[in-house]
Amino acid sequence: MKDDRLYRIHISESIEKIESYISGMDAVSFLEQSLVQDAVLRNLQVLAESTQRLSDTFKERHSEIEWYKIAGLRNILVHDYLGIDLTTVWMAVTGNLPELKAVVQEELG
Repeated sequence: MKDDRLYRIHISESIEKIESYISGMDAVSFLEQSLVQDAVLRNLQVLAESTQRLSDTFKERHSEIEWYKIAGLRNILVHDYLGIDLTTVWMAVTGNLPELKAVVQEELG
């Protein structure tokens, strides 16, 4: 098993990329730009995969994060990609990622 720090770095990098891709956008712009959607979805997949590899100790320490929802998102992105709702993705990256980012950055120091 790799150290949690490596996975936290992957998560942080994915969040930073997502933030840069959607910078200055609103939901309408996001829904109109398939390249941005693809980039965001790929980084969400990397992020979600990395969260699944975090230790239970880390996840328990940060129980305010709904880890099971991130795992569910990963499963949709990988296995049910035709069922992806881009409006829900937009709400997740603008509404939920900031909390995850804060937790990860706090732990990275």
